[in-house]
Amino acid sequence: MKLIRTQLDGLFIIDPDVFRDDRGYFFESYNWEKFLNLGLDLRFVQDNESKSGKGVLRGLHFQAPPSQQGKLVRVVKGAVLDVAVDLRKDSPTFGKWEGVELSEQNKRMYWIPPGFAHGFLTLEDDTIFFYKCTAVYNKESERSLAWNDPVLDIRWGINDPVLSERDKQSPLFSSFNTPF
Repeated sequence: MKLIRTQLDGLFIIDPDVFRDDRGYFFESYNWEKFLNLGLDLRFVQDNESKSGKGVLRGLHFQAPPSQQGKLVRVVKGAVLDVAVDLRKDSPTFGKWEGVELSEQNKRMYWIPPGFAHGFLTLEDDTIFFYKCTAVYNKESERSLAWNDPVLDIRWGINDPVLSERDKQSPLFSSFNTPF
């Protein structure tokens, strides 16, 4: 397992060791001791999974304190452009974003620590997205930012994604008062 640092402190891409043969493949998507050896002492309390058609954009979502979540995300089937935005006001990369393609082929995972907004765009039909969370979902702490915010300038590569009503109504980053 290999940890790849991004330009945003605490945000990591994780390349698992994938063992392939004529039967298919095997890999450990999470092993507490291996993650601990990489410097990630993570305790997960909730797993989530979604299935989406091509062109669906989910996000940018986060939970405010005291219910903030860290997420270990990956794709089971299909592919996504996965994006994280740093919302930590004391961070030198506050308001910056990083994106990575996650797919069933590359098996990469993305560790998104608390204090980041998260979203993804599906690149293939019937994409299955899976994530482990460090805190349980709390509706009162649920927050979002506009996916197409001009200040964030995220290069999604799509002009008219399929969005939920909630995501269509998300506020702009310029009106955002960070709780982190």
